[in-house]
Amino acid sequence: MQTPDRTRITRFGDLTSPEAAQRRGALLILPVGALEQHGDGLPLSTDTLRAEYVAEAVAERLAGRAHVLPGLPYGVSPHHASFPGTVSLSARLFIDVVSSIVRNLGEAGWERILVVSGHGGNGASLGVVEQDLLATHPDLHFAWTLVGTLAPEASAKLPTAEVSGHSGESETAQVLAIAPSAVDRSSLTAGVRTLQELNAKARLSRIKPPSISVRFEHYADNGVLGDPTTVTAEQGEVILEEIVTRLTEYAEAMLSL
Repeated sequence: MQTPDRTRITRFGDLTSPEAAQRRGALLILPVGALEQHGDGLPLSTDTLRAEYVAEAVAERLAGRAHVLPGLPYGVSPHHASFPGTVSLSARLFIDVVSSIVRNLGEAGWERILVVSGHGGNGASLGVVEQDLLATHPDLHFAWTLVGTLAPEASAKLPTAEVSGHSGESETAQVLAIAPSAVDRSSLTAGVRTLQELNAKARLSRIKPPSISVRFEHYADNGVLGDPTTVTAEQGEVILEEIVTRLTEYAEAMLSL
């Protein structure tokens, strides 16, 4: 049997303790997601699937210079709480968990940590983590990103509705590319597609900045923004390639710090 090349291990949890000690110069990537409704056809784990896929793809391209930490499959999702299957952490708990993980690693000698979130609702909390760490661990190179913001060019080419976003065209295309067997294609259904369909507060929430929050039952009965029936796995592959390429370039820059 051929001995595997352990220098190319990407998952941090697959390292031995001595191996981990030798790789303190590596970039550590923490994928975070959510367990929440994604309409009638996408899995509850959609955001976690996307975050883990991107994190692992970036680590693969960096060939032993980055490792993917075990992911956090829960996020800040109170806006989806009325839909079955959603499990939400409080913002404070999410901040404490992520901060604790990062601080443990920083104090053990790792200097570069990147959080990749598949769930947009984690963004505000990750911003707090970033500022807290700047105060307590100013020498730590900590960065975070939302997967959904990293493919502006490919996403712009999708046939999106006037109102699009959660469980809509882009997310559906990505999951079709990552885990097609996890998608119940026969149940994919459009949600709200035009601003005219929204009530006054929901319409206001689509104008940013400023920011105002709305629970998703006030957008659409099925919690979907846009029309997931219009996209393909091939479109998802193009989106994911742009995401992974952009993030790999950023990771390379972090490794040079």
